[in-house]
Amino acid sequence: MFELFITMLERLGIIVTIAFILTRFQFFRDMIYKENVKKDLQLKAILFFGFFGIIGTYTGLSLNAETFNIDRWASNLTSEEAIANSRVIGVVLAGLFGGYKVGLGAGLIAGIHRFTLGGFTAFSCGLATIISGLIAGYFHKKKDHVKLSSAFFIGATAEAVQMLLILLLSRPFEKAVSLVEVIGVPMIIANGVGSALFLLIIKNVVNEEEKAGALQAQKSLRIADQTLSHLRKGMTQVSTNAVCTILLREIHAKAVAITNKHVILAHVGSGDDHHRVDHPIQTEITKEVINNGKLIVVGNEEIQCQNEHCPLGAAVIAPLKQRGQIIGTLKVYFTSEKEVTNLEIELISGLSVLLSNQLEIAEADKAFQLAKEAEIKALQAQISPHFLFNTLNTIVSLVRIDADKARKLLITLSQFLRQNLNATTANRITLEQDILHMKAYLMIEQTRFENRIQVDYYIENEVLNSKIPPLTLQPIVENAIKHAFKQMNKNCMIKAQIKQMNNEVAISIKDNGLGIDHDRLKQIGKEPIASKIGTGLGLYNVNRRLIMTFGENARLHINSEENNGTEITFNIPMGEKNEDKD
Repeated sequence: MFELFITMLERLGIIVTIAFILTRFQFFRDMIYKENVKKDLQLKAILFFGFFGIIGTYTGLSLNAETFNIDRWASNLTSEEAIANSRVIGVVLAGLFGGYKVGLGAGLIAGIHRFTLGGFTAFSCGLATIISGLIAGYFHKKKDHVKLSSAFFIGATAEAVQMLLILLLSRPFEKAVSLVEVIGVPMIIANGVGSALFLLIIKNVVNEEEKAGALQAQKSLRIADQTLSHLRKGMTQVSTNAVCTILLREIHAKAVAITNKHVILAHVGSGDDHHRVDHPIQTEITKEVINNGKLIVVGNEEIQCQNEHCPLGAAVIAPLKQRGQIIGTLKVYFTSEKEVTNLEIELISGLSVLLSNQLEIAEADKAFQLAKEAEIKALQAQISPHFLFNTLNTIVSLVRIDADKARKLLITLSQFLRQNLNATTANRITLEQDILHMKAYLMIEQTRFENRIQVDYYIENEVLNSKIPPLTLQPIVENAIKHAFKQMNKNCMIKAQIKQMNNEVAISIKDNGLGIDHDRLKQIGKEPIASKIGTGLGLYNVNRRLIMTFGENARLHINSEENNGTEITFNIPMGEKNEDKD
């Protein structure tokens, strides 16, 4: 019995091999992870596991029930012979992974094959194989992974059922009893261990690959976080040198270089004594990547380094793109081609895309800064991208839950943007137009911060035809929302009062926000302020344009107390009365 047990354990090496091979098949991975297995996938699994069961039969040991002589390979059996085998392992795993249909199908294939081999246990063993598939299918769980303990228990149970059927169905009974006494315990334990071992191999291989993928993703995110601040400055020698240093630290390589279309911008690592910055690109392979935009893996001969003692024997060269155009290359060097694994190639390919995207961001940032520095009519050209993006995100969110509200907000945003564009050409607009622009902005903010901001308007119709510089009111209320309410989550109040006072229009914008400290209050509106909490440029531009348009009498007056709100007032000349308004 002990010799039989050891021999069967030795045969489990075949199980290990097949388990490893299984992990290479996509259909098997899908069967492990997908909740619903399609028919074509079930058919593949039935055929594979059925064939696996047949292998388990052929790799078993034929045993003469009278002499107990063992033949190490099973083939056609005489009436006195039976097989000590690992057939049920494949059938059990089929049922556990694919359910009763897959288990039954694999059991039928392996069971019918066993019946054709003959021997006095042919019928009982064939039937037991089919039942094993059904038993394993009963324990199949769609929403849970198979446990090692379950695989051992079910594999051992299936084999125990086979021993029971041999006793019940195989004749002569005395021969069946003698056979079970010899092979029963070894087969029950060996097939239980084999089922668990099969599952362990599969789980380890798949988990290792998933772990490697997760580590690569983590590494990519870490690189992205570290390199973004450098590449936002563009592809300069300083920024690319910093990026190459980061990449060399994160990748197991000998050196990392970045080029533009003509020269080497940075080279960090081995070979930096002759791979020098500002030297022209000399290798044809790098020029080929720049021309066709495809990643290339090269060996020592293709690198064509002119230094015969160069330690760099292989390289992965990937293109860097901006606006779809090749602007340079990322070159990662290794000692030899043996070090260039598929995992490294995938990582470098992903990094080239990552760096290209960061360069796109850098260009966008640069364009934004140029537009900002141009200061097209100062305040008129100012519209916060942050405000725009947040508003668009709000609209996207509302589309799903309140389409009508989303439509209204989109119309309001279009009116707001149209007024910003019109303001770049007009010197003055009616007070009514500027009020509508202010209201559009406040409506957007009220929608974004629902139940947080309340606005009260007191506006006399008689003043609406008065003329005012464009974008005068909106920056004042924006200042309140951005600064006065930044630490308030509710009960934020803005009161806009516009009325006639003698021959002037008196305008007051009041909030109940944080207020302004005494020292800062002296500067606001008079000059831009260098500060972490804001520059005051919006109010400065409003004040400057009011004075330039109407004189000193139109200057902003700011009254504020810390933690007690702020009121901004100013007066403009009265225009024609609006007779159409009630």
